[in-house]
Amino acid sequence: MLSTRQAYGYGAAVADISYDVVGIGNAIVDVISQQGDDFIDSYGLTKGAMVLIDAERAVELYDAMDVMTETSGGSASNTMVGVASFGGTASFIGKVADDELGKVFGEASEASGVGFTVQPGTSGEPTGRSMVIVTPDAERTMNTFLGAATTLYRSDIPEDIVSASQYLFCEGYIWDIDVTKDAIRHAIQIAERAGRKISFTLSDSFCVERHFDEWHELVDNDIDVLFGNEEELMTLTRANSHAEAVEMVRGRCEILCATKGPEGSLIVTADETIEIPPVPVPHVVDTTGAGDQYAAGVLFGLARGMSLFDAGMLGSKAAAEVISHMGARPLRPLSDFLG
Repeated sequence: MLSTRQAYGYGAAVADISYDVVGIGNAIVDVISQQGDDFIDSYGLTKGAMVLIDAERAVELYDAMDVMTETSGGSASNTMVGVASFGGTASFIGKVADDELGKVFGEASEASGVGFTVQPGTSGEPTGRSMVIVTPDAERTMNTFLGAATTLYRSDIPEDIVSASQYLFCEGYIWDIDVTKDAIRHAIQIAERAGRKISFTLSDSFCVERHFDEWHELVDNDIDVLFGNEEELMTLTRANSHAEAVEMVRGRCEILCATKGPEGSLIVTADETIEIPPVPVPHVVDTTGAGDQYAAGVLFGLARGMSLFDAGMLGSKAAAEVISHMGARPLRPLSDFLG
């Protein structure tokens, strides 16, 4: 099968590829609870956003939440689990502490078939966790205590793994901490030197606002495949509509994957716009992880030399699977959607 580089005319295939995708992001344990909008109001939460919180606030919210599930998470980590569920080869770069939650995270990665080689921190902050509130409209509101995730240093980046991956997938959330921003920039440089492709998710419109100027530079100079939803792309471009935002990004990176929720997505290159229809879901339970799994499907498809349409459809199918149940990771093997 052709590599992505061969399929899109990027030159000869590189012989030393060991991974389809390596992801870099915050290593987080998700604490998920179903609550009403009154809970959002009572605790002054910003509905639909990801907000960073301190340890005290994390304890307050944790104590107030009920009907909880706890599972390994983090945006890029979720995407790598999706890639592996499709049958792809994936590795994740993130930092946990040498504590119980850190062990849970590592064991979950291994059980999912995702490589996780970064050594845990032995002092300082505990493993990070995100309080995910799911309201009846299936919207998710995340309040995240990053903990040990903030101590991912450039020395933690496994150069051999990054160099051996067709795609580096970067989580926008990691840009919020100077230490981890330096680490992700280092990973991008390693991937570029090795001739690999850089993919990036905008993560959250508030995140886009915080890093507006830097991310414009990234889009123009480093990113090959960009993922963003309507709100994120409109924030990035200051556009008045999603269609206008898409046109303002078109051609600035090789591939733009613009998601539109229940309306599907667009895969946009300099020369064409490919409409990807949504996959119907009888009952949407939890939108947590929809974007993560969409990215998993697209990246797996690209890494395996599929057409842009077929890769996009894998993204739609993976997103549909994950929003049909609680949690940000697939319950059904995504490889079921191949063939």
